[in-house]
Amino acid sequence: MAALPYFDEIDPSTIDVLLITHFHLDHAASLPYFLEKTTFRGRVFMTHATKAIYKLLLTDYVKVSKVSVEDMLFDEQDINRSMDKIEVIDFHQTVEVNGIKFWCYTAEDRHLRAAELPQFSPDVCVIESTYGVQLHQPRHVREKQLTDVMHSTISQGGRVLIPAFALGRAQELLLILDEYWSNHLELHNIPIYYASPLAKRCMAVYQTYILSMNERIRNQFANSNPFKFKHISPLNSIEDFSDVGPSVLMASPSGLQSGLSRQLYDMWCSDKKNACVIPGYVIEGTLAKTIFNEPKEVTLMNGLTASLNMQVRYISFSAHADYAQINAFLKELMPPNIILVHGEANQMGRLKQKLTTEFTDVNTKIITPKNCQSVEMYFNSEKMAKTIGRLAEKPPDVGETASGVLVKKGFTYQIMAPDDLHIFSQLSTANITQRITIPFAGAFGVIKHRLEQIYESLESSTDEESGVPTLRVHDRVNVKQDSDKHISLHWTSDPISDMVSDSIVALVLNISREIPKVVVESEAVKTEEENGKKAEKVIHALLVSLFGDVKLGENGKLMISVDGNVAHLDKQSGDVESENEGPKVRVKTAFRRIQSAVKPIPLSAF
Repeated sequence: MAALPYFDEIDPSTIDVLLITHFHLDHAASLPYFLEKTTFRGRVFMTHATKAIYKLLLTDYVKVSKVSVEDMLFDEQDINRSMDKIEVIDFHQTVEVNGIKFWCYTAEDRHLRAAELPQFSPDVCVIESTYGVQLHQPRHVREKQLTDVMHSTISQGGRVLIPAFALGRAQELLLILDEYWSNHLELHNIPIYYASPLAKRCMAVYQTYILSMNERIRNQFANSNPFKFKHISPLNSIEDFSDVGPSVLMASPSGLQSGLSRQLYDMWCSDKKNACVIPGYVIEGTLAKTIFNEPKEVTLMNGLTASLNMQVRYISFSAHADYAQINAFLKELMPPNIILVHGEANQMGRLKQKLTTEFTDVNTKIITPKNCQSVEMYFNSEKMAKTIGRLAEKPPDVGETASGVLVKKGFTYQIMAPDDLHIFSQLSTANITQRITIPFAGAFGVIKHRLEQIYESLESSTDEESGVPTLRVHDRVNVKQDSDKHISLHWTSDPISDMVSDSIVALVLNISREIPKVVVESEAVKTEEENGKKAEKVIHALLVSLFGDVKLGENGKLMISVDGNVAHLDKQSGDVESENEGPKVRVKTAFRRIQSAVKPIPLSAF
């Protein structure tokens, strides 16, 4: 239990979402316990590849743990149940949980894609401080140092031990070794062993997710899988190892505290021809950390002491960033608040002091919280949008509406004219011209007649190119008689034009079903007076359907009985007279709505 994070200091039931950035044990090993043995009921996310390795890694942990069943934090069943609760997320996919939005970027490595920078400045940046103010040498320099140590050690008949984590750095180092051996024929008879059954199983995940790797690895994969090593062999146990002649052996654990790496160290540490290359971060209290100081003697696992004669080299291939990388990253983002985590107190303090000096002029707040210490921050919830481009040339008057396109980039908002999109953003505008052809064997005049009943704005003309009859509906949609059997609709897409075109399509299809009953009136008959009479008949019929008793009075007004009261309606003005206010309002409202439904739609309505 002492190995767990400080779960007793928090209430897991209050946590909405849990994000697992990668599969390293210090980031993911307690997840089965947290999901199955606590009150956490939120959602948990990780990438596809991380989830695949997570199960292999923790299942192996359960198998090799040398503790009693009662002291086990979780078992394989807990791991399997946790797998059902883990949700996966793709790179750059945005997910929202209870108002919390998040997405993930790639991180840099020899085989992974280059580290990405967000395209905006976050309000808070939580960042590691593992190496404090230390600086790593350039990658090509470190790779040459590694291969030089191995080549010189092998040349004098020695062995090279590389204690490393089973996953992560190990795959990077194996790529370096295999590539170096391929380029040096004199090394082809020198064996390289990788002693980790877990890594062998996880290698299938690396091979599966090859498209997540960088361009160099993907190009190699076009010819052969770079993770199928030509010069490296797996080693299951010390019993399978024949310690004859020079060799290179990579084994876990990285701290040399136990396991195969410690067994090999005890065998080789007294021979000055041998070398131990420590390739990454090591923890205080481990043997790997102790031999940094090159003591004359070391204590073996059997309790005896032995001389430390082998060469010890520290060449960092750690995944953790150094000061230069952290400083460059923060200067690109320029966050107003920086929280330092994932580091020892001394290293964290040195990094804070150095960053405080770097960010003096921009009033950046740098926080180094202790374990379980809460950090509270307050932000303005109001969102401000700036008008730019031609919209900003003339400030709007008080009460005037600024109309434009709202563009969000990161956490900033801008309002601009559609024509300015390509200037101030990576967006652009385009017009979509749509055309649809509909089977129609009837008279084109029938369509015109029906459209006049619906739309107030209707223009007849002849197409200049084809010479066919054309109708312009509502100054938005063109209807053309392409042939005796087809008509076509043409319009520039927008919400209103799409709606008008849909109504025309519905009208034409309805006419096609009614063609035998449709009679086209001559132009002479279709006078305004005739249309008015038709409208009066429709209005009268609708009033009867609503109120029942509707009669024509002596003064030309309609007498309408409503619940025992009589209302007099002037059809020309729409005025209503009645002794009772209730019937008066009902009749007036009904008449206004009927008139609106009967009249054609005016152009001003859109």
